[in-house]
Amino acid sequence: MNYLLDTHTFIWSLFESDRLSEKSTNIILNSENNIYVSVITFWEISLKYNLGKLSLQNVTPEELPGYAESSGFNLLNLEAPLAASFYNLPKKSHKDPFDRLLIWQCIQDGITLITKDSQILKEYKQFHLKTVW
Repeated sequence: MNYLLDTHTFIWSLFESDRLSEKSTNIILNSENNIYVSVITFWEISLKYNLGKLSLQNVTPEELPGYAESSGFNLLNLEAPLAASFYNLPKKSHKDPFDRLLIWQCIQDGITLITKDSQILKEYKQFHLKTVW
């Protein structure tokens, strides 16, 4: 199966794995699954770090792609056609642009999003988004 880590899930998997659900942990540790981290996540982390809305212990945002790869995660690029078609994602109450891009990436690529944010599924399930926690 293919799974994409939401930003908080990615950070927790690296630094606070006890915050992950048992189901999420099992999915991430199952070597038969393809676990992705989107470049969108790195952009979000970098921006929030710069604004002082996110602190990282003994690591900088630039180091995180290496951490992802050494953890066995695959990096998922944001391709031009996907970015250009983003306007097709229906507008819901969920306004976070990073989450919305991750949602669109999952819908378009048929990837299940690993997220604790249950509101995402409520709003986008009808558009074939799959989530787990």
